[in-house]
Amino acid sequence: MTTTQTSATRSRWWKLAWIIPAGLVVVVLVVLAAQGIRSLPAVQSFLIDYPGESELPAGSPVGLPAWLGWQHFLNSFFLLFIIRTGWEIRKGKRPAAFWTRNNTGLIRTKNPPVRIGLPTWFHLTVDSLWVLNGVVFYILLFATGQWVRVIPVSWDVIPNALSAALQYASLDWPTGNGWINYNALQLLAYFATTFIAAPLALATGIRLAPGFSATFRSMDRVLPLSVARAIHWPVMIYFVAFIIVHVTLVLTTGALRNLNHMYAARDDEGWLGFAFFAGSVVLMVIGWFAARPSLLAPLAALTGKVRR
Repeated sequence: MTTTQTSATRSRWWKLAWIIPAGLVVVVLVVLAAQGIRSLPAVQSFLIDYPGESELPAGSPVGLPAWLGWQHFLNSFFLLFIIRTGWEIRKGKRPAAFWTRNNTGLIRTKNPPVRIGLPTWFHLTVDSLWVLNGVVFYILLFATGQWVRVIPVSWDVIPNALSAALQYASLDWPTGNGWINYNALQLLAYFATTFIAAPLALATGIRLAPGFSATFRSMDRVLPLSVARAIHWPVMIYFVAFIIVHVTLVLTTGALRNLNHMYAARDDEGWLGFAFFAGSVVLMVIGWFAARPSLLAPLAALTGKVRR
């Protein structure tokens, strides 16, 4: 990096430095406002009527199954690299290598293969694994009845979600037991992530995939590239924000118990869930450093030609 580039980078960071103090001011104001609102008699009555949790249907499953633990790890592992490669693609830097698929076998088409950068190849590859994992997740979710925990089944989820949001904002967080039932705000967040954000990411990602326009020209009228780009990037920002909030709440609302729910399929405060979580973090760190052009290029060469 040249001196000019370094200076430009520092200048951009200084221009963004105001975000941290401004964000802290906003947080303080929100907390004070929420605490003031909670002191109102009508609001206190509202919190009693809607404590922040909707009742589950009779016969709903209790606890979290073991398959949800490895699904959670695979989903977070794939999303890590989807976000990383998505950012690399957005920066627009020249890739270290380019990949061109072999126009043979099941993926043979009439259109000539499109040359793409190695980060784009990795992005699309991990996307495919993420989608496959998602299909398995959907099947197990509905086959085991766990869907009732992440899909709203009554309209009182809305006032209960408002109640939970007010409780979080006032720093008097709602008490609950995720082993049995999520609070309404969690339920809506998981529903939005699973059934809105994920399908949007998939649909717009396919639309933006190199060579798609040439193969499916009719889609230009249904979902123009400009619209797909305008949706795809904010969806990624949503996933980043969701992950930050999700991890923060997991670690600040009873970390050991929450990690046991998510990784060990048990409802206690032992260390097994933390051990699985720590192991998953180690694997993600190893994968982060291993995912370099020197390793990715030979893998990409298995399905196409790689050129510098």
